Amino acid sequence: MPTKKKKAKPIVKARPKKAPAKTVKKATPKPKKSKEKLLGKVDHYFDKIGVAAMKLGDSLKVGDTVRIEGGSVAFTQQVASMQIEHEQVNAAKKGDEVGFKVKQKVREGYRVFKA
Repeated sequence: MPTKKKKAKPIVKARPKKAPAKTVKKATPKPKKSKEKLLGKVDHYFDKIGVAAMKLGDSLKVGDTVRIEGGSVAFTQQVASMQIEHEQVNAAKKGDEVGFKVKQKVREGYRVFKA
């Protein structure tokens, strides 16, 4: 009986290990220091009367310029009138909950800056 020849296994050479790829840190742009100060976020918007209500993180007075941004909305306006508990006021301090008239529709969570 003839014997079967075994096939020779191919010799596998060890491959040199690749050095780990060097990671290049991308320069992240640092946020520009602006003169604007965050006053807070809109807590509620009364759409029928066009008033935004929020808790202040800094003082605010009638005539100050504010910038409101959020979503795809960003606009600047002057504070024409402001109320605390349905009482007309000219100035409010940090921590007060105020309502002021806005010229565009805003939503809860929009950020309000003092310009």
